[in-house]
Amino acid sequence: MIKFLLYSFSFVYSLGLYAQCDHLKVPFQRIRFHDRVKEEQLQLDKADGKADDIIAAGNNEEINLLITDAITRKVNNLLCFIESNDAIVSNNEKIRQVNYVVEMLRSFRASWRLKKINPSLAPVLIDNFEKILKANIDSQSMAPYIEEVPYAVGIINAEVFNTNPGYDESRKILFLKYSMLNPDKILPGLAPYVQEPFADTLVVIACKNNPKQLYDYASGRNTPVGKLISRNTNPMVKAVAALSQTKAALLYYPFLDEILSGKTTADSLKKIIGDGEKGLDTLAYFKLLVKTETEYYARVVNKDTPVAMFGTNGLREMLYRKSMAHFINYINGLHDVPNLAVRMKSIEPLTPQELYYVIVMGENDIYTSSYKHSFNRLLQLLGPQPRTDKLLMSVNMDFFKKFIKMAANFNRLDTLLALMPQANATTLMKAFVANLDKTGNLEDAVDVADSYSSINNNTLRQNMLQNVELNEQKCAEENNTHGKTIYGLLKNIFQSADNPAVDLTERLGIPSIYSLDFNAIADDSGRVIQQVFFYGDDDGKAFFPAFINSFPAKDWKITAKKEWVEIKSITGKKVWIYANKPLDSDQNLDDTAQVHLGAYLRKNDLYPSVVIHRGHSYWLPRTIARMETTAKIIVIGSCGGYKNLSEILDICPDAHILSTKEIGKGDINRPILNYMNQVFATGKPLAWKDMWASLSKTFSADPNREVRESWENYVPPYKNLGAIFIKAYNTMMENQQ
Repeated sequence: MIKFLLYSFSFVYSLGLYAQCDHLKVPFQRIRFHDRVKEEQLQLDKADGKADDIIAAGNNEEINLLITDAITRKVNNLLCFIESNDAIVSNNEKIRQVNYVVEMLRSFRASWRLKKINPSLAPVLIDNFEKILKANIDSQSMAPYIEEVPYAVGIINAEVFNTNPGYDESRKILFLKYSMLNPDKILPGLAPYVQEPFADTLVVIACKNNPKQLYDYASGRNTPVGKLISRNTNPMVKAVAALSQTKAALLYYPFLDEILSGKTTADSLKKIIGDGEKGLDTLAYFKLLVKTETEYYARVVNKDTPVAMFGTNGLREMLYRKSMAHFINYINGLHDVPNLAVRMKSIEPLTPQELYYVIVMGENDIYTSSYKHSFNRLLQLLGPQPRTDKLLMSVNMDFFKKFIKMAANFNRLDTLLALMPQANATTLMKAFVANLDKTGNLEDAVDVADSYSSINNNTLRQNMLQNVELNEQKCAEENNTHGKTIYGLLKNIFQSADNPAVDLTERLGIPSIYSLDFNAIADDSGRVIQQVFFYGDDDGKAFFPAFINSFPAKDWKITAKKEWVEIKSITGKKVWIYANKPLDSDQNLDDTAQVHLGAYLRKNDLYPSVVIHRGHSYWLPRTIARMETTAKIIVIGSCGGYKNLSEILDICPDAHILSTKEIGKGDINRPILNYMNQVFATGKPLAWKDMWASLSKTFSADPNREVRESWENYVPPYKNLGAIFIKAYNTMMENQQ
């Protein structure tokens, strides 16, 4: 009823307004300027893909109607005000006022397109514009009106009225609003305001959020901002400014709190840092970073956040950089070396705590084999009776959720939990699922979803489900909609993992995760187009011939091109497969082949609905970057968790993702692809549960134990809990808009 009344009111009011404007009879010489307003209104109407008199910014009809009302009725009302206002006397002055409306609408449209403003702010924008328009006619300052609106609204209206007597004051107001929204970007825009009373305070805020940037500006002592920094009396600012004159200053930054508190000095740090990277004692420096990180995190737990812990060149970033440069990259680079003593030599001098940080810092970069060997080395360092709970306590539980998530992704979670008392494991997993609504993103929630499928201990699974239900109930009691959504989704997803009778498609209102009809996979010409990404390392070269040979000549026509192979079905439905050759990766020839194949497919209107990644996990980002949005089925190895899943689903929101927690095995991948292709050829729906039951029967009878065990680590789309969570959450958010 509310929606109907709002729409009816808007429609009737608009009719009356047009009648009033018609009655005013806009002079001929101004009609074209009014037409420009109508054109901008039309462009905004088309912004959602169709001109239907509704400006839709999402799925929430009431918000869409409010936006539409603002852009149509309220804007039309402004035009009538301009035409009927006796204070606006001359033709040129009326044209100028109408042009203000055009500029405002045009800026709003551009800001919406660039995601600089939430379109739901349209009513606020128009109301604020009206106030400023009237103030401007009376030669009054617009600054009080800029003060009362969000930055995204104020910046549009201030620039429209850039000749207003309050423009300079408005720019100051907007800069302060911008600074609060972007505290790490204060200094680049501060020069015009160095004499303002707020300038010194902004320097302190900038220092806390981006000490590296302050260091850069402090080094320019004769610039306006450099002089401003040099006069600042804040101890932290003074310390950073002093460090800006120190050689290799960035290496000192992580210990800024220690310097400020007097716990250490630049001179004592110099014994480790030397003259910079060339004279740096790498191992000693890393050990000091780890020691400082554990101390800093203990302060964070007590709500005393060290200023040098986060942000650009803060301790966390430096810890990541040194973990990558001196350990992860080294181990990854030797992934083909069979001698573990050689490959893992760099981590030999590390303590369990130091190796722990290497592992968690390498979350998005560590290779599967690198993780496994590092994890095994960690357990070895913990002694003859390793206790993983004591390890976590020794680092003050820092990054414990990430450590659990990685263990789950690499199929080591049961081992991790088994090496502590059952009660402690239960408590740990309770903490793992707590506060998922307070992180600012979905990463922890996705990690929890993925981890559930990796727990084989039924008691722990039940405890985890109960904790999720308790958190959902708590959020409901607190009227915490965001938390209730997260925990409600997890509850349903966990129940589906435990009970095959639970249909998530029906419960969560998402597209089917259990099957795909042929028409959903085939293009308009009835072809199932597949793209297979091979890489030119030793593994790619070894597996490519077996991949080609898995297509018998009686069913498939194989055509070899210079850089790729085309494989087309002879019988049944049209199934066309394009696989780039694994040309030498050291010379980037595989990369070139993929680029050329992608261009060929697009030129010939061949858009893959099936994408297959045949390579190590470290090649996966390149495959993701080249996926077409048309992909409906994606077959990958170890997906790397939230980062890769979210990127894939950003590109292909409804994709069915088939993955493994280990390195993909050619002896398993081939039967998977053969099964899918046989189904495609029949034109029947691809039912994942039927496929999994059939292949499970095949692999359970395989004489090779490694094949049998590897198959257990493959995850079908309906059990890819992290991907399901992201899909379900995005669907719910769209429906609420």
